[in-house]
Amino acid sequence: MEHLSGLAAAQLDRPSLVTIGVFDGVHRGHQHLLGQLVTHARASGLLAVVQTFFPHPDVVLRGLTGRYYLTSPEQKAALLAELGVDVVVTQTFDEALRQMRASEYVNLLLNGLNMRALWVGPDFALGSRREGNVAYLREQSARMGFDLRVVDLLADGEPEAIRSTTIRRALQEGDVEQAQALLGRPYALAGAVVPGDRRGHRIGFPTANIAVWEEQVIPANGVYAGWAALGDARFMAVTNVGVRPTFNGHDTTVEAHLLDFDRDIYGERLSVTFERRLRPEMRFSGVDALVAQIRADAAAGRAFLSGVSL
Repeated sequence: MEHLSGLAAAQLDRPSLVTIGVFDGVHRGHQHLLGQLVTHARASGLLAVVQTFFPHPDVVLRGLTGRYYLTSPEQKAALLAELGVDVVVTQTFDEALRQMRASEYVNLLLNGLNMRALWVGPDFALGSRREGNVAYLREQSARMGFDLRVVDLLADGEPEAIRSTTIRRALQEGDVEQAQALLGRPYALAGAVVPGDRRGHRIGFPTANIAVWEEQVIPANGVYAGWAALGDARFMAVTNVGVRPTFNGHDTTVEAHLLDFDRDIYGERLSVTFERRLRPEMRFSGVDALVAQIRADAAAGRAFLSGVSL
């Protein structure tokens, strides 16, 4: 899979089938669309191309700050590659793009991406003031010689389209199982393992403090069972998200305790999934009570991940 930084960098020498969208999370609705797109592209001898955006248009247009994304641009590109997409173009969404006329945008797609077909949703629009809506694109497709198909993000068996907004809300409420159902996979966070205060080591439960991208959504504070991936190896993990109130902490951290693991992994990249919320964040009367609860959390996490009913 080829990952390009913007339409200006694109000069595809093979004709392509293109779809455009944010695709944050690459959830089951996206997968439904992209599975059809890749199959059709293969059958038609076309490259399957996704043109996406960073920053998210909502972040720019609404002035949003803080944690909003379900996937980083790199995570998104990797997930799209797993679906069989040939080329991902991550276009910077800024004022210049927002003011671009629809005709200019279409020309970029035709020339840079060698576009022969375009698949969009029913509410899609591109260009300044959303002038490049479906009606406009139908006119352009007839005039410029590319095929246009209007498709839904409705996954099989779903009564309505899956939304990234719904997944964000589920994660913010700690409902990682609903998020997993909508994503079609467990939600995951990844980052380098960085030094913490080593309090976990001192009480017998060392944790890997993960430097999560500061703009990615993290689940609600609490303790979660999931899997930790370190290179090609996978380990059961119990991950704490929160401020460590027992020790009067203030900054939210993501700390994974890998079961049956004892190795220094500072600086290595660790990914953790969130499969089940075991409990909310709690303040304990002291270290002994905290240690007893951590033991119980580790046992509950091991039981769940081993497929044993809790």
